Amino acid sequence: MRQFVSCARISYDRGPLEQVKFSPHALVHIIYRNAWLDRMSTRALTLPVDAPEVASETSSTLKAFGVLEVLVRAGRAVTLSELMQATELPKPTLHRTLALFEEAGILAREPGGRAYIIGERLSRFALDVLRNDAAAAERRTVLRRVVSEIAETCNLAVLQKGALIYLDRIEAPWPLRLHLPEGGVALPLHCCASGKLLLAHLPAAERQHLLEVMPLQRFTERTITERAVLESELDRIVSVGYAVDNEEYILGVACVAVPVRNRHDDVITAIAVQAATARLPLMRAIEFVPRLRPAAAQIGSTFG
Repeated sequence: MRQFVSCARISYDRGPLEQVKFSPHALVHIIYRNAWLDRMSTRALTLPVDAPEVASETSSTLKAFGVLEVLVRAGRAVTLSELMQATELPKPTLHRTLALFEEAGILAREPGGRAYIIGERLSRFALDVLRNDAAAAERRTVLRRVVSEIAETCNLAVLQKGALIYLDRIEAPWPLRLHLPEGGVALPLHCCASGKLLLAHLPAAERQHLLEVMPLQRFTERTITERAVLESELDRIVSVGYAVDNEEYILGVACVAVPVRNRHDDVITAIAVQAATARLPLMRAIEFVPRLRPAAAQIGSTFG
């Protein structure tokens, strides 16, 4: 698992922030949901597309894309034999396609080399798609409206490979602001409100696996570094419907996050408000939860 370095800072700068967009495409969200998997599951492979659909494609490019669809939608590491069954492609053809994707970093082998998982390049591609989708403008409008109503900074974040990635962020018009590096910087899950929230709503097996392997680095004296305590906090988050960061990542900064659900009631991202505690103490930030929830519902309705 990766090690994190806190590279955020608080300043009085008023510089422009890069506009970030993201996409509702189901395939991309599944990439993010399952990219962290590094071991084989015992679940049976469910065909995401009809096998003849892949095998009957006349274009070799579309055949290759069909292989990616099967792997991504499986939600776990998949063996060569399972991919053969799901796609009905000849073994030599499938093997060449997988070798090409692996060499390009689009796919990777799980430890042990028997099954295939999503590669770093495919994860980066998914992030780029999420940030450049036509529906991003609608969600950014919702985010802007919330910021104008509560006069505090809001963001949207997603889970990727065991870390938190900000997809969009609207700054409130205050001179005191929190700077975060651009370019999809990965933040730790255990000390960010959105990270804990997304972790809490993972399926039980996925959540437990991450809890077992993720490092619990200490960033402040309030960072949760004991797994049992973190697990209890995740249960509390599911119960109350929101998560908090009580200066756990950066001293002097508090954050509150609520889940964004798609039409299938899956938690796919989180919307959060964050601010300096000198201006917005945590208890006041929690009072914004009723305002965040309608925005989360509106954003969630744009997803498939």
